[in-house]
Amino acid sequence: MSLEAIRYANGELSIIDQLLLPHQTVYIRIASCEEAWSAIKRMQVRGAPAIGIVGSLAMAVELKSPDTLSQVDSSAKLSAWLGAKWDRLVSARPTAVNLQDSRERMFRLLSTDWSAMDVAGQRLAAVEWLESQLEQDVRSCRAIGEAGANALLQSVEERGLVPPGGQVNVLTHCNTGSLATGGYGTALGVVRSLHNRGRLGRIFCTETRPYNQGARLTAYEIVADGLPGTLICDSMVAAAMASGRVHAVVLGADRIVSNGDTANKIGTYQIAVLARHHSIPFFVAAPLTSIDFSMRTGSEIVIEERPSDELACVAGQRIACRGIDIWNPAFDVTPAELITAIVTDTGVVPPNNVAALAKKLGAEQG
Repeated sequence: MSLEAIRYANGELSIIDQLLLPHQTVYIRIASCEEAWSAIKRMQVRGAPAIGIVGSLAMAVELKSPDTLSQVDSSAKLSAWLGAKWDRLVSARPTAVNLQDSRERMFRLLSTDWSAMDVAGQRLAAVEWLESQLEQDVRSCRAIGEAGANALLQSVEERGLVPPGGQVNVLTHCNTGSLATGGYGTALGVVRSLHNRGRLGRIFCTETRPYNQGARLTAYEIVADGLPGTLICDSMVAAAMASGRVHAVVLGADRIVSNGDTANKIGTYQIAVLARHHSIPFFVAAPLTSIDFSMRTGSEIVIEERPSDELACVAGQRIACRGIDIWNPAFDVTPAELITAIVTDTGVVPPNNVAALAKKLGAEQG
């Protein structure tokens, strides 16, 4: 049973405050889009799918409130209200595509399926659609987990990295489990599926400096689920691969573009380079909605830069020399040619064939 990081029932939303993990497991209530924006910006919730879900559910909460009902008494006012709320939420973490994707899908429905409804019907349809995003994400993650496990096992056996039916050691970076999604996880969902089949030897998670999502969050999930896991710092990846401890890499994505280039947590690119050097398969696992077909290459992706204190300080204590300049990008872009395959909820494709998913995405969005 994976962790329940997002709770929603009867119009009330709460999330685990990930800033307090792993020492405390505390749920905080999110009662408005502005509170969601703050939680996303402060990284009390993070992970591209989870960001999209929390944004959607916060909007559902606010749409149900009496104060909002009095503000959106016409279709035009509802559309303007939704647009303003989505724009605000998207501004919290611009690199992750999921919030923008949800915005576009909702407005597509507003102009097609919901266009003939009166404002009350549109509000109800909007709330139901927003609330459905949590359950949809869990289904998506389980599909990613099964497809990814199949592809990963086939790849490592074909390369002779493990014998047929043998156990596989997987390395992951950052956090892609229940804390980053609606539940189960994307890349960590693949790991969970391997474990459920008895095929997981060990999961290596990187510390993921400077914010330590691996040490704080992925390690927390590994321990909570009873998975065989080992924590390493980011600079140990090459040594782990060279020693034969790692058979495959699987991690997530905040944005995948048309040519297969992928933005993910800073440090991903160097792991991809190391995996290529050691002939280790490198998989990206993400829902179809993380693919941004409006961008042709990774050079177009806006990379968020985080506050310098995240790099200079640990647990509120400064460890860096004062006066030194600090560059703290939250993400990097891995070129498509370094990726073995991209695992989505609708199947597995080589990165140079991401465009083949465009029709599936259009059907999903419709």
